[in-house]
Amino acid sequence: MWADDPAFPASESVFPDTTVAWISIADPEEFSASFDRTQYGKLLRDPSMEAFVTSFREQLSKAGKQRLGKLGLTLEDLGEIPGGEIAVAAIVPEAGRLATVLLVDTSGHEEETEALLDVIEERLLEQKAERLADFEETIRVYRLPQDDPSADDVDAAEPEEQLVAVVHEGRALVVGDDPVQVSHVLAVLENGRQDCLASTEQFAKVSEGSLKDLPTSLSKLRWYIDPFRFAAAYKLAHPPKKRQKGPDYVEILGRQGFDAVKAFGGAILFDDGSHQMRHQTIIYAPPLPGRDASSVERYDLAARMLRFPESSEIQPFGWVPAGVSSWSSLQWDIETAFQSAESLVDDVVGEKGVFDDVIASLKEDPDGPQIDVEADLIACLGKKVSLIGDYEEPIDIDSDRLVIAIEAIDPEKVAATVGKSMSTDPDMRRIEENGVVIWELIDRSMEIPTLEIETPGGIIAHADQEEEDSPSARRRKLREKEEKLLPHSAVTVAHGHLLIASHRDILERVLATSDSDSLATTGDYKRMDTVLKKLYPSPVILWGFGRSDESIRPAFEMLKRGA
Repeated sequence: MWADDPAFPASESVFPDTTVAWISIADPEEFSASFDRTQYGKLLRDPSMEAFVTSFREQLSKAGKQRLGKLGLTLEDLGEIPGGEIAVAAIVPEAGRLATVLLVDTSGHEEETEALLDVIEERLLEQKAERLADFEETIRVYRLPQDDPSADDVDAAEPEEQLVAVVHEGRALVVGDDPVQVSHVLAVLENGRQDCLASTEQFAKVSEGSLKDLPTSLSKLRWYIDPFRFAAAYKLAHPPKKRQKGPDYVEILGRQGFDAVKAFGGAILFDDGSHQMRHQTIIYAPPLPGRDASSVERYDLAARMLRFPESSEIQPFGWVPAGVSSWSSLQWDIETAFQSAESLVDDVVGEKGVFDDVIASLKEDPDGPQIDVEADLIACLGKKVSLIGDYEEPIDIDSDRLVIAIEAIDPEKVAATVGKSMSTDPDMRRIEENGVVIWELIDRSMEIPTLEIETPGGIIAHADQEEEDSPSARRRKLREKEEKLLPHSAVTVAHGHLLIASHRDILERVLATSDSDSLATTGDYKRMDTVLKKLYPSPVILWGFGRSDESIRPAFEMLKRGA
């Protein structure tokens, strides 16, 4: 358990209010022990898992070296010296800079930590680092060698000086890439600081929500991030070595109003007596100043699509198969989302009017499906979106299965719209299964390419010769993206829903399922549902269920094979 006399106040009281990302474990030893007591921990200790665990640890260690290695640390070091809290923070001391600071309570491990300082120096010197004069006489400072800029890349940014600052004072180890920030942390270790991370409104809201009703006596992993401030600082502090092509999605989301999401974070704990694991995540996105929290206009531009109506209860429908790996359902105002998408699509493409052009072409282009997307489809959909996940055996890279189910308040009109759209698409095949029409994407990956010969006096038209900014070309690009996401997709309207499946086989399972053999009738779902209703009473906007062993099995089997 926690040390009776911690080396410093809780790290959220030590790090400054300019902290944009933070991870903390108050009692790493107890947190690790609680994990070991769960089925997850027991599974990892099973002899049959040895090869997988070894491979996973090697991959984790490799990833850790890429991040911790420049600080002279390894993941193994962080498992040996903590006697209390271990925390890491990303701090923005000024615009365009991002500092990382690691803080460890070394109570009971002071000798090991002193020895580690020498090991850190040895590792850094092996990296050709140069030891500089100590900062403020107590903090060791090293300068890492700079990467040589590419001679072929004239746009490459000038490499910035990379430093490592290390100090072990009393029972606290502080390591970072900015000596000034390490010094600031060191200076407030006794009493913390008033302008700390914990003093910010967004951290307080996230912390309050993520810790609500969790046992205070158990060790937790807690995390927090201010996503847009972190992303902006990271981009400026780590410019790409080569000029990046394509849109900057973080900047686009910020311009489109999604920076209303001020922060998110959560808490994870294991083995609280009743549950193997509990995690609570909070997204803090208050309405803009002066806006009504219940109004569509609480955010600007495309962020207005972040509208999720509450429901007294959400349960799986009777056609969700009993044996699936996972199911979840979300309340979402789809009509508002569609109406808010115009500026986002135009911003991503980089040209105003693209969204309207594509929608208009779907209605007016004589070569298109001639459907009014908003009137014939969007207006006929409800506010419930469900996801069903499963897999097929034998397990390979194409084993995962997914069904997206969107509530239809006028299923007949939705079916007619889907049929009209699909019937004009040469890549879709019409199939009837038990009286239900299914539209399946034709898999042309194994087809033999055809040879097209230009005839004298004329040129055979080809799709690539279309004007790149024409509506038909834009529709074609959208289709190509869809095929990459769901190359074997199948679509139908049934059970009062528009059903979009990754594969036809999972869709046919959904169509064949009856109430008596549905997920809602299974014992494990009923038990979990009862627990969730006690923890999170109505109203709700999201409800879900997953069988952890089945959900991870495809990825686990592929990892075991080294795929």
